[in-house]
Amino acid sequence: MSESKADYTLAMNDDGEIGTDTKPQHDLESSLPLLDRASRHAAPPPPPSRRSSELQYRSATDRILNHSALPVFSYCVASILMTVVNKYVVSGSHFNMNFLLLAIQSTVCVGCVAACKHFGVISYRDWDTNDARKWFPISFLLVCVIYTGSKSLQFLTIPIYTIFKNLTIVIIAYGEVLWFGGHVTGLTLISFALMVVSSLVAASSDIANFLSGASIVTKAGGASSAGYLWMFANCFVSAGFVLAMRKRIKITNFSDWDTLRYNNLLSIPVLAFFSLLLEDWSSESLAANFPEKNRFALLSLMAFSGAAAVGISFCTAWVIRTTSSTTFSMVGALNKLPVAASGILFFGDAATVANVVGILFGFIAGLVCKLLVMFHLRRALKGGNGI
Repeated sequence: MSESKADYTLAMNDDGEIGTDTKPQHDLESSLPLLDRASRHAAPPPPPSRRSSELQYRSATDRILNHSALPVFSYCVASILMTVVNKYVVSGSHFNMNFLLLAIQSTVCVGCVAACKHFGVISYRDWDTNDARKWFPISFLLVCVIYTGSKSLQFLTIPIYTIFKNLTIVIIAYGEVLWFGGHVTGLTLISFALMVVSSLVAASSDIANFLSGASIVTKAGGASSAGYLWMFANCFVSAGFVLAMRKRIKITNFSDWDTLRYNNLLSIPVLAFFSLLLEDWSSESLAANFPEKNRFALLSLMAFSGAAAVGISFCTAWVIRTTSSTTFSMVGALNKLPVAASGILFFGDAATVANVVGILFGFIAGLVCKLLVMFHLRRALKGGNGI
């Protein structure tokens, strides 16, 4: 070929596209006016920086994600959703496969945590058999906590369930005294008294019926008296679980995600075993527990509640990261109001005077308790001790 290198030049058109031009460079320049030739050699105006726009977008997104309102709102929504969904699932007229429900939730939870690690959202340590062996009693206690909690929701309304959960705080506090050498102050006793009063007020109608010998109002799935027994069992088991886990975490140095993963992964075989041993797996029982008309909805909600558990754990870390552990404690206390109200809103639980007064007493008691925790944390930093 006879063409020289000057016969081909790289040119940029008005659209910013680069291509080959077959006209020699010197012919192109000679055919242009003087002003155009000068402007040709001048530096082109800088194009808008794509990187700067990306940085502006990221900074705006970071401001939104790091604002305290969004994580607090997300935590409250996740907590309410999980309570409402569990209440809906276990309130079926023939539902009695609680172990199966918990096994499905734990399986979904483990799958979600593994997916989050795969995509780099979270990180946790590799599986260790020795850690699993030491953690298994904690997971077994968690199974007892969730099972007794689901049975309580099956027989009690959400407001009463929420109010009675405050009694767990009282048991945990005295467990701290026995196991970790703390002590209970006078103001703490006042908050505990408010918690007990709120529970008695909320259950006043059932207590009055019991003392008068009248029949106790039947709730979905059975009598409310059974719900109170399950609730008291849940309070004691929950306190034992929290105290034992606190001690074990100090030994294993688990992160929140390690705790969530080991708790749910180790609980799956326990839940499956008890489901196969104690629950009726006949075709008639399965048809009654999962009616054909809403079978898909029930299974979907079970899976959703398992994912919600991961969401609550993520939102917990999110709130603490963007605010503080003190703010998170306050959010937990304030969140009892909307959780209790969700039962009245979604399930038609009666908004009686006893329920409303009990909710308010429980709310005030929880708030006082959280304020006392904040006070004692500050005092502990100065060398004090107490609950």
